[in-house]
Amino acid sequence: MMDKALGPAQGPGLPWAAAEYELLRDQVRRFVEEEIKPCADSWEEQGFIPRPVLRRMGELGFFGIRYPGGYGGAEMDAVASTVFAEELGRSTYGGVADAMLVQAEMASVYVFHDGTKAQRARWMPGIIRGEVITAVAITEPDAGSDVKAIRTRARREGDSYILDGTKLYITNGVHADLYCVAAKTNPSAGSNGITMFLVEKGTPGFSVGRVLDKQGWRSSDTAELVFDGCRVPAENVLGAEGQGFYSIMRNFQNERLVLSAMAIGMAEAAIEMTLAHVKARRAFGGVLWDLQAIRQRLAMLAAKVEANREFLYATAWRMAADDDCIREISMLKAICAELVNEVAYACVQFHGAMGVMRESPIERIARDARVLPIAGGATEVMLEVVASMS
Repeated sequence: MMDKALGPAQGPGLPWAAAEYELLRDQVRRFVEEEIKPCADSWEEQGFIPRPVLRRMGELGFFGIRYPGGYGGAEMDAVASTVFAEELGRSTYGGVADAMLVQAEMASVYVFHDGTKAQRARWMPGIIRGEVITAVAITEPDAGSDVKAIRTRARREGDSYILDGTKLYITNGVHADLYCVAAKTNPSAGSNGITMFLVEKGTPGFSVGRVLDKQGWRSSDTAELVFDGCRVPAENVLGAEGQGFYSIMRNFQNERLVLSAMAIGMAEAAIEMTLAHVKARRAFGGVLWDLQAIRQRLAMLAAKVEANREFLYATAWRMAADDDCIREISMLKAICAELVNEVAYACVQFHGAMGVMRESPIERIARDARVLPIAGGATEVMLEVVASMS
């Protein structure tokens, strides 16, 4: 019901035909069925994805979809990233999707877009191969969507910077090898006072403060990070000093696109499994599908998901063509994150008691869906962005 092709055969002015995207979709879907679903319950229990799995994804090219061939990438575009994220969402394991998207689309983008030629040459091949695990550390105890409110400081001392502060809710924070860290180098400069740094695991003064226990996305590790006199070489500055805020805002657009795609994939999977359930579950002398209220509710949800999927891919085509899509991306992130929760709520209801059992994938989807209106920019923040541009 929800398994549709991309739509247009090819976006205007784009080099990739729909067939290439569908080949990618088939490859990701096969990986999900063969290598994620049989093992992911154990990853949910242990709270992280084993490194061999990430290296296998690197071997298959999933972490280099948008990056140049010189680093081992596939040189594709935002539409391909959307396909990748949608299929990871369809896996029904939000934590797996989250950890892999951070590696492929949310943290590594800072190294590629803002790194020097030497930084990219050093780190990008290993990132793409899944050998160097990455994390992006922006959020703090008192600063989430309000990036300007971060308190982590970085002061210049000779040929180094000294970082002091705490980061919170950092995906891949426990097991990452390389962290893209936001800190204030000039607290009085507002948006021009934030700088991004590359911090390697094992750097003196840097530690994982706590491993955090989450309601959902349980197969992705999440951590509190502590910087206490952490000395980082000046050559580890990402981009220009004082320009980190603008880098974050730019890279947020890609993050919000793939989170929207992940939400759509989760919603599709929830509807598909609920359709199968209500067509088999016997009640009141027939099956649940015989009840008009259930049929029409699922039909309406399917219509909403399909409509927003079309919006998602239309926006991905535009992003691939380098159009300014900030308004549309913000709309997408808000509406898709809210929609997957609407879908999950109804699907749990139609599963009855089974819908709240831990053995049921729909129960996991419902928990994982709740994270999406918060992660990557809260719904309320997204709507304010839309309002400010209206």
